Amino acid sequence: MTQQAMTETAGRVGEVFKAFLLLGLTSFGGPIAHLGYFRTEFVARRKWLDEQAYADLVALCQFLPGPASSQVGFALGLMRAGPWGAAAAWLAFTLPSALVLVLFAYGAAVMEGPVGRGIIHGLKIVAVAIVAHAVWGMAKNLCPDRQRATIALVAVLIVVLVNGPLGQVGGILAGGLAGIWLCRGHATVTASHLYLPVSRTAGGAALVLFVVLLAGLPLLTWGITSQTLEVMDAFYRAGALVFGGGHVVLPLLEAEVVQSGWVSSDAFLTGYGAAQAVPGPLFTFAAYLGSVLEPAPNGLVGAIIALLAIFLPGMLLLVAILPFWNTFRQLVAAQALMRGANAAVVGILGAALYHPVWTSAILDPYDFALALTGFVLLSIWKMPAWAVVLIVGTGGLAISLLSVAAL
Repeated sequence: MTQQAMTETAGRVGEVFKAFLLLGLTSFGGPIAHLGYFRTEFVARRKWLDEQAYADLVALCQFLPGPASSQVGFALGLMRAGPWGAAAAWLAFTLPSALVLVLFAYGAAVMEGPVGRGIIHGLKIVAVAIVAHAVWGMAKNLCPDRQRATIALVAVLIVVLVNGPLGQVGGILAGGLAGIWLCRGHATVTASHLYLPVSRTAGGAALVLFVVLLAGLPLLTWGITSQTLEVMDAFYRAGALVFGGGHVVLPLLEAEVVQSGWVSSDAFLTGYGAAQAVPGPLFTFAAYLGSVLEPAPNGLVGAIIALLAIFLPGMLLLVAILPFWNTFRQLVAAQALMRGANAAVVGILGAALYHPVWTSAILDPYDFALALTGFVLLSIWKMPAWAVVLIVGTGGLAISLLSVAAL
């Protein structure tokens, strides 16, 4: 690699790190909101990829086990700056919330009182604006006709009738099957080629490593007495077997760390509450659990082990799939399937906009006015998401303090 190429690559890695660090500091609201933040930043603002390619990527990551929003971020970093860009995206997006939760485990951060509650409520309102903006923009591009609008509506109905990740995966699967039937007439244009610097050899190696760790870690813990191995196995298995994102991993983690006696039930619930108040992926809850585990490894070492172990399986599966992604996307039947799946993603985002995003944030007309302000700032004024977070978050704090003063 020439000196110029090395400089350009380093510059792109730095660009990825800065962009995702800002999102890691400001992306409140959970995985659905994160996908809205990513779309605003990388599709609408930076134009790293187009709407269709982004929706394809979201649909793919929704199918895989693991944290969907972190997998999308990892893939975006990979597309922009190669493997180091992928690592930079994951680290920058994950580090802020992980550090805050480790500090919380040491008792250094507590969000109590009207100020803390006001800030948290304001950040929930931000998520309403972000998700609404994403749904509106994606619907215009991905549901422009009766067929795909109907697919989106059916996906909403499936999610409403079937709770949890099963409803989400089922909605996307139904959308894809409907797309093969209804959207072949729209699948004549060749899909844009995505730069995915992962060879088939590397993809195969990632898949083998995923299986070896999933099967091998339990075998090692049976043959070797090691608390470190047991912790790695517990968190890796939780990350490998969960569909639907952070909230769904909680029962698995509870079974691994509370029922084993490593973490008390009170400490588990306290940490989960703290995880709701920080930006970034909910999987960083693992950093808190790793910090408070008994016996060792715990503290900072335990946090690092737990964090890496819970994220690793989802990233390995993504790397295993990506080398075949462009070939798959070029097939006419595959394009029809993805059009249906993408319409279903819009429907699932729309359902999530109502519950849990809207229902947990919009409690009175003042909240609605603040959320609408955020939506207008994003869609009309084209303000960056981090600025809207600051403005709407401050507005939520003001509403909370005025409510306390009026009592």
